[in-house]
Amino acid sequence: MVSAAIDIGTNSVRLLVGEVLETGVREIARGLSSTRLGEGGFGGCLRRPAMERTARAVAVFARRSVQLGARRLTAAATSAVRQAVNREEFLCLVREAAGVSVRVLSGREEALYTYRGVVSGLSLDPAATLVLDVGGGSTEFIWTRAGELCTLSVEVGAVRLLEQGPREREKLAGHLSAALQKIRQSRNIEEVVAVGGTATSLAAVDMGLKIYRPELVHGYRLPASRVYELLAELRAKSLEERQKMPGLAPERADIIVFGTLIIAEVLQGLGLKGVTVSECDLLHGLLLE
Repeated sequence: MVSAAIDIGTNSVRLLVGEVLETGVREIARGLSSTRLGEGGFGGCLRRPAMERTARAVAVFARRSVQLGARRLTAAATSAVRQAVNREEFLCLVREAAGVSVRVLSGREEALYTYRGVVSGLSLDPAATLVLDVGGGSTEFIWTRAGELCTLSVEVGAVRLLEQGPREREKLAGHLSAALQKIRQSRNIEEVVAVGGTATSLAAVDMGLKIYRPELVHGYRLPASRVYELLAELRAKSLEERQKMPGLAPERADIIVFGTLIIAEVLQGLGLKGVTVSECDLLHGLLLE
C-alpha cells in the first residue's frame, strides 16, 4: 500500500511518499519546503505568517500525496509546535488549509520514530550506535543500553542557536553536557548516525554535489576531523558565499554553521572518530508504523 508522511519541523516541512514492504520502504517521492515555522517563536508563541506559510506547504504536500496514489497520510509536528502556547491555533490552520489532522509528537516519540527509520535503512550494530537528530529547535539522542532503548531530547537546535545569539551559543557545551555524560555511561557507543538537514547538507557539501542525490548522501561517512574542517570553512565564509556553495541549499546557509557546531560538539564530547549520514529518519519511521 502506498502511504505518505509529512514532518512539520521547526525549519522545514518534509514529505515522503512510499510503499511499505516487508523489507522496508520503497520511496516514490520526496518533498521539502523551508517554511521556518519556529522563526521568532522560541518565546513560546508561533508567529502568524510562519504558521500560514507552513499550513500552505502541508496543503500542497497533502494534494501531491493523493495524486501519487497514497491511501494513508500521517502528519506529525515536532519541537516548534509541541512547545508553542498557541499550537491549537496552528493545528486548526492546517486542518482548514489541508484537511489534515496533525499529531504533535513528544520528544521521546520523535526519537523512537527516528530510530526506527534509521535502523530500517542502514546495516549497523544497534548496541554500539548513537542516533543523532539535529533539528531546528531541538536535538534528539537515541541509543540502547542493556537491550533497552534510551532517548534524550535537548532544547538546542540550528534555528534556535541562530535566533538566540552569541551568548546562547557560548552555553552550547553546557546544554549538551548532561546528555553526553549519560551517553558516556553506556560505555558501548562506537558510532554515531546523524539525520536531518544539517547532516545531509554536510555530506552534500563534502561531495560538492551541484544536484542533490539522496542515494549518494545515504550512508556517507564524515571523519570527525573533516567535520571540524567543514565547521571552520563555513564559519569563515559570509552568508552570501555560503549560499553559493555546491551541496548547500541557499535557504539553509544561515543555520548550517550552528547545526554543524552541534554535531562537532557531540563528536568531541564523546570522543568519536566520525559520523555516518542517514537519509532514513523520522519520515520512514512514521511510514513503517
